[in-house]
Amino acid sequence: MACGAIEYKSGERHVSAYTDVLETKTNGGITCVWSGKVNDSWRFDFKWKFDWDELKNQGVDEITGYITVYSVNTNFNAEMIAIKITEDNQVISQLIGPDYTPDTCYYAYSLVPHYAPAPEKPDYDNLFLPSDKNDTILVAEGKKLHVSKAFLSYHSDFFSGLFSSNFKEGQMDEIPIEDVSYEDFALLLSNFYPNPVFPNDSTVEKILEMASRFMVSSVINIIEYHLLNNSKINSEKMLWMADEYIMPNLLEKCIRSLNTVEKAKKLDQSPEYKKLSDSAKAKALDRIMKLI
Repeated sequence: MACGAIEYKSGERHVSAYTDVLETKTNGGITCVWSGKVNDSWRFDFKWKFDWDELKNQGVDEITGYITVYSVNTNFNAEMIAIKITEDNQVISQLIGPDYTPDTCYYAYSLVPHYAPAPEKPDYDNLFLPSDKNDTILVAEGKKLHVSKAFLSYHSDFFSGLFSSNFKEGQMDEIPIEDVSYEDFALLLSNFYPNPVFPNDSTVEKILEMASRFMVSSVINIIEYHLLNNSKINSEKMLWMADEYIMPNLLEKCIRSLNTVEKAKKLDQSPEYKKLSDSAKAKALDRIMKLI
């Protein structure tokens, strides 16, 4: 699904053999770093680097549109570049020329964010219907979930203890689960129960919270795989989740990704940085010191 175009026109900038970054501008959730110079072949060598983490967090999975670059002195005709952006910090390059001398230039873009289709909400009532494979009932907010004691006990020390004969709940036909919504509890179980529903970026944080509370380590492993391979969540939030919910492979990847001073500053200024453990902060600082 696409929404309306995000449009921007830059300031005028002198471009020569000695210029580099011409302008950095954030507009509509997109930060664009515009660079340009006249290269050794007397061509204008322009680059635009796009950071669109903010839009990713809102569900955008790609951006399409065009950039048009202009010469103030009309030394070259306006050049339009069709673009498709699918990666964070993606760079768009364009050479114009040859045989051009330093000039004053500007650019404009018209970019359309495309939102990923919202995942279909699982039918939890049908996922947890009575069957001959289930032998107990969990109750959240008055709604019943028919489950297997053995299966849940295998995956979770919480449920293993809950179903133990040493606890009164282990003798009950229907066991209430307190202080949790039906939707959240069913979301957790649906990630590892037979015919699992796979996580997505909009559900991972709640699933991690629930998996930690109910001691379901296998679900945390599933979430870690998603965050390592499929997620578009920004790196600052991902680092915090890796630290908070003990996902070592993800933590290592996030620390390794701190490979520029810009990324280090972005982490330092993020709300997630204050929530990191001392250990994670030390690892991040050690990585940052190697950049200096």
